[in-house]
Amino acid sequence: MKFLRSKRGKIAVAVVVVAALCLFRPGANRLRSQIVRSISLALGRPVEVSSVSLRLLPQPGFELEHFIVHEDPSFGSEPMLRAREVTALLRISSLFRGQLEISTLSLTEPSLNLVRRPDGHWNLETLVERADKIPVAPTGKIRTEKRLAFPYIEATQGRINFKFGAEKKPYSLTDADFSLWQDSENAWGMRLKAQPTRTDFNLTDTGLLRVDGSWQRADGLRNTPLHFSFSWDRAQLGQLTKLIYGSDKGWRGSLHVSAGVSGTPAKLLITSDATADDFRRYDIGGGGSVRLAAHCSGHYSSIENAISEANCAAPVANGSVRVTGTVGNPLGERSYDVSFGVKSVPMQAIATLARHMKLGMPDDLIASGEISATATFRTEVQDKRPAQWRGRGEITGFRLQSAASNADVASSTVAFVVSSEDRSPRVTVSPFHVFLGRLTPVVLHGEMSHEGYEFHLKGEAQLQKLLEAARIAGLPALQTTAEGFVRMDGTVAGVWARFAPAAITGRVHLHAIRARLHPPLPPLEILDADLLLDPGQTYVKNLTAAMAGTSWRGSLTVPRPCASFGGCAVQFDLHANEIAAGGWKALFFPGPRTEPWYHFGSATQASNPVLEMLDASGKLSADKVMIHGVTAGRASATVHMSKGKIDVKDLRADLLGGRHNGEWSADLTASPPKYKGSGFFDRVALSQLASTNAWIGGVASLRYQISLSGATPDAVAASASGTLTVEGWNGSLRPAVLSEGEGPLQIRHLTAKFAVRAGKFEAEEGELTTEKDRYQLAGTASAGQGLNLRLIREGMPGFTVTGTLMQPRISPLANSSTQAALRH
Repeated sequence: MKFLRSKRGKIAVAVVVVAALCLFRPGANRLRSQIVRSISLALGRPVEVSSVSLRLLPQPGFELEHFIVHEDPSFGSEPMLRAREVTALLRISSLFRGQLEISTLSLTEPSLNLVRRPDGHWNLETLVERADKIPVAPTGKIRTEKRLAFPYIEATQGRINFKFGAEKKPYSLTDADFSLWQDSENAWGMRLKAQPTRTDFNLTDTGLLRVDGSWQRADGLRNTPLHFSFSWDRAQLGQLTKLIYGSDKGWRGSLHVSAGVSGTPAKLLITSDATADDFRRYDIGGGGSVRLAAHCSGHYSSIENAISEANCAAPVANGSVRVTGTVGNPLGERSYDVSFGVKSVPMQAIATLARHMKLGMPDDLIASGEISATATFRTEVQDKRPAQWRGRGEITGFRLQSAASNADVASSTVAFVVSSEDRSPRVTVSPFHVFLGRLTPVVLHGEMSHEGYEFHLKGEAQLQKLLEAARIAGLPALQTTAEGFVRMDGTVAGVWARFAPAAITGRVHLHAIRARLHPPLPPLEILDADLLLDPGQTYVKNLTAAMAGTSWRGSLTVPRPCASFGGCAVQFDLHANEIAAGGWKALFFPGPRTEPWYHFGSATQASNPVLEMLDASGKLSADKVMIHGVTAGRASATVHMSKGKIDVKDLRADLLGGRHNGEWSADLTASPPKYKGSGFFDRVALSQLASTNAWIGGVASLRYQISLSGATPDAVAASASGTLTVEGWNGSLRPAVLSEGEGPLQIRHLTAKFAVRAGKFEAEEGELTTEKDRYQLAGTASAGQGLNLRLIREGMPGFTVTGTLMQPRISPLANSSTQAALRH
């Protein structure tokens, strides 16, 4: 015996056993029932194994295939545990006693189901109770111990599923490594490391869950002393919300949770700490890092099935947020008796958090003031009484400032009341004042719920102050240098889900708005306008505006949202009494030392030219249009502007005693800008071409097609090319007299076709007929070089027309010159 206890003796015995197994290898499958019975006795569950094979090295044992631990029928019919491969290592010392004892049970890629019955009991409870009752020795028992030892159970790359009744939840733990053992005579221990995930989504950064725990033998599970510690580290908030809710809620940051549970199920002490680092919305970057932290504690009683003395606190600068109370039936239909307290929390902390939650708020936002509030939430499931929220609070000294937005918004004390809406709180904000540059403040009041918010505002404000207040609150606001006054009666409403932008609706009246444009352009003045803000459109009605000596009236329709000129397909219908074209020359020809007019009103003029982004279409009309001394009446056109290109269709006007109809286009993005036009003058009075010197009379129709380009008026005139056809009737050429005593040359019919090249009109075909004679028309005409036309006929005197259109000179043409002209 002394030899067997020595080191040499142990080695010798081991060699003998191995040799015996090699020489007299027993049939492993014949031992299957004994192996299954041994494991079943230890676990207290029916066990099934399809086949068993012997394993000798590095330690004697068995390889089990299709290992199944069946479930207690009260929890369902699906197995509690299954694994394709299991290694059962033998405790060699048990062989000398004629027993088959499993020392280690190693499971590869097992699947474990954790089931909770409708009565609140878990399937692991009976396993723990079984371990408490059976007389097994600790896993690391001494050699002389004759009792069977609880095996060391370990698993790698496992999966843990969760079932509530018959419903298998999509939540699971994957890549799970866990182990279970009996630590001492009356104590057990376990470890778990796994990644939380869902079976219906492909999740990655859900963090790592670790659990370490121990429990002791007791007369009942309710009185079992236990101690567990939990940690959940490096969980990304976007993936975490997808894990919990089934969709990414759009939050980012790294979550760490640690918790501890100690005591007995009849009275457990629960503590937890949670932190979220770099908390922000998915589309917000910068603005500094935000860290959220909270500490919670409480007691859980399985007898009462309630959490009592709950106390969660989150310090915020010199203030705090605290939640205390009781939660009944926490895993079922819960009841609450909870109090909330916010004590002296600085509004700067709220503003910093809001910057990371609301897109568009300035990074340099400074908030003054403090918020304090108290509220309670009570509900009783058994009495079926509705949930009751009660509370109140206030914000004192509230003020918002931002140097980047040039904003400074102050308000009176903001008081609010918390009441019930189903099981969710509703916060009703009492009317308070916001001062926006006028003697009478804007009055705001509204409500917030778990679904969204709705605020009403009414009053007067300076336009810039109003836009600054909107930008500081993260609301879309037009970037403009315009100044003036606003009277409003509107609503700002929205929902929290999916980060939907706020909807601003209501009525706004603009008065005395003045937009400073770039020199040499005069300012744009909006004398009055009524805005109706619908969810999808802004309707501008009763518009009265003035610019460059022209007064406009009409309406606009602008789609929403529209925070810049370029993002809006504007519809317009504008009318002017009188337009003097000279006042609008600078719009298209600003000169070599000025910026183009379309850098209008924008706060980012050099990089955001409005005309190159503008999308607008509609109708323009005027009672009178004056162009270089020529007056057109009843002018109208349909205009479309898109990203620097302008199309003018159906351009109609009463002109020169007749009527014009045509269309024009401009491409201001080209260098130099390009223009095209075509149209028809119907039955114009030729005498009106020169009202001070009516040298020509009659009626004519003209058809033209012309292309131009240039950055100055002279360059545009010099670039003209195209065609012009003229047909006239019943006129006269008053200075042209055939012979002394006769009247002016009478025009019976005139036809002419001109080719336009480099700004000069060249007569290609032309014929003038009188009652007796037929003249051919030849020569050129241009705005710069004047007229050089000839009326010639075979063998008879003709005429030359020189000078300008307004001051022509008509002279007889000698007969010899006529012959020469015909030859050439």
